[in-house]
Amino acid sequence: MFLDEIEALAKRSIADCCGKSAKTLPNLHILQRDRVSTFEAVVYNPVICLILRGSKETHIGSQSVSLRRGDALLVSHDLPVTSRITEASPDAPYLALVMTLDLSTIRSLYEQVGEAVSEVAGARALMSGAAQMEWMEPLNRYLRLMDNPLEAQVLGPLILREIHYRLLMSPIGGMLRNLLAVDSHASRIARAIARIRAGFNEPLVVADLAQLAGMSQSSFHEHFKSVTGTTPLQYQKDLRLIQAQVLLRDGRRSVSATSFEVGYESPTHFSRDYARKFGCSPKHHLAPAQ
Repeated sequence: MFLDEIEALAKRSIADCCGKSAKTLPNLHILQRDRVSTFEAVVYNPVICLILRGSKETHIGSQSVSLRRGDALLVSHDLPVTSRITEASPDAPYLALVMTLDLSTIRSLYEQVGEAVSEVAGARALMSGAAQMEWMEPLNRYLRLMDNPLEAQVLGPLILREIHYRLLMSPIGGMLRNLLAVDSHASRIARAIARIRAGFNEPLVVADLAQLAGMSQSSFHEHFKSVTGTTPLQYQKDLRLIQAQVLLRDGRRSVSATSFEVGYESPTHFSRDYARKFGCSPKHHLAPAQ
């Protein structure tokens, strides 16, 4: 029931914005696409993505997730992923609701729920499953606030907090529960990820990251891969290549200049990694000079 209501509200929001995407409330985006896509590499920040129409496929490392209507994808850490829309048409567009998650809101629940939950073994930063009524109901209420700016200002933060709580306690919220404590393994890996992102174009020193996380190098590697599904080196490489694609499409830099800017010492090495990642040479994405 709530899925149909959320879909109707999302469609109305898209129609009101006269476009393929809409942002009507804080933390909330609605995406619509009328055709399937090739694989695109992007960085997901912590989000919950609810598929309302069509289907999508997402990959990180060896992990692959296929989503259809009524499925949800929860991302707890910043993750470089590849994804593509696999079912969409002008008559039946792909439609998804994407809500940004605030980890400070999650951790603010620690005093109330910390004693009631424990770390979840085997949880990943990218979790998927069927959407649950428990969090769709407040999500539906939140969407309805788009008609009343005053209520959105007053009640919106309260409903957002409820949605975070419901997701935290949901079957796909295992990694969020692992993030509750600031000294948990998941939280330590989050700090290391923030360091990698801030200096993605600098040499990666695993020993420094392990020290930041308060772990031995072997333990850091193990927990990093357990959380993200990939290694620190591959994580950094994916960040570099995703940023390189953005720079190339901007059309203001050559392939060589782009390779150096994202941290590669050899344009040849860069071109080889780029082709392996995107299935084409960097020149294929190089826009004409502005």
